[in-house]
Amino acid sequence: MSKRTTVLFALLFSLALVGCSGKTVEESKSLKSTFANHNLKAGTCVSGAMISDEEQRQVLLDNFSSITMENVMKPEAILDKNKSIETGEIAVEFNDEALSILEFAKENNLSMRGHTLVWYSQTPSWIFYEDFDESKNLVTRDEMLERMETFIRKTFGLIDELGYTDLFYAYDVVNEAVMEDGRMRDCLWKDTIGDDYVWYAFYYANKYAPESIDLYYNDYNEQLKTSALIRFAETLVDENGNYLVDGIGLQAHLYTQDSLITYFKTFDKLSAAGFKVEITELDVGLGSWNNPLEPTEENLKKQGDFYCALLKEVFKRVDEGTLNMDAVTFWGFMDTASWRSEYHPLLFDDTLSPKIAYDRIVNELGNIE
Repeated sequence: MSKRTTVLFALLFSLALVGCSGKTVEESKSLKSTFANHNLKAGTCVSGAMISDEEQRQVLLDNFSSITMENVMKPEAILDKNKSIETGEIAVEFNDEALSILEFAKENNLSMRGHTLVWYSQTPSWIFYEDFDESKNLVTRDEMLERMETFIRKTFGLIDELGYTDLFYAYDVVNEAVMEDGRMRDCLWKDTIGDDYVWYAFYYANKYAPESIDLYYNDYNEQLKTSALIRFAETLVDENGNYLVDGIGLQAHLYTQDSLITYFKTFDKLSAAGFKVEITELDVGLGSWNNPLEPTEENLKKQGDFYCALLKEVFKRVDEGTLNMDAVTFWGFMDTASWRSEYHPLLFDDTLSPKIAYDRIVNELGNIE
């Protein structure tokens, strides 16, 4: 039997399984139909390799309504050093992989999250130096603010020029700027501009992004620094007291040994503070961060329990109107391709067969209207 035949057989078999609710689920059940029942987009991150592979592409199209580029819209991928030196100002270009993913989304009616503009990581250091030359001095605050504005303006301008603006419903403007104790993370953005660099990033994004795109602050370990995130986000207001940030992105890189009760409190605190929320990079590793476990049947069942309990509470809160959320994005779908592959954190295994967690979600939660 070929690999593809095996994968298709496993998928059809899993769709016929009986969920915990005792109901048999139709073959049409999928992640995106399950999430659509609650007016939520089901998202995943993608790479050019994923959409070029026939089997992965089909799993993606069957199950997801939203995509996020895994790497090729990050600053190091879209900031062009040679053109910046040539023109004397920040230059933005999308590479062939990014363009192929944008076209794939357009052809297949997929929504998109933009990820990410201002980040301490995967940002080329040359943008912070005089003449874009790292052997020279760091630029002044005013010069760096001008470069930041140009970067953000040109990114949204290029998306519009290429005809892809309508694909985007959300964009991570700033990523991972706050530490667990509420301090600002040290980075070259902070060194050149100051602690208010995040405020300016959202100020410029509001200036140049269309109203149709929600602007997010995105971070990890959100359950450990919820209060710090709220205090920080509450400073991102304009001169009239209006929020510059539309929502808070929760990366949700979780483990089966984490406390879901603590995580649900994060939802409730952010909601009580009036913020829209998205889960932006969900994966649930087996075990804990310092103790990855093997994918035994028992551990995979625990993973299924965790995913189901988490999403059941998301759906409940969204349906009740106590959680303002429009999308849940998984950070991939196949364990082998995960950046945390040693934890086996996603919904499809190394052969693209759906795991217990997938079956539980579409069978059990797919029956909850």
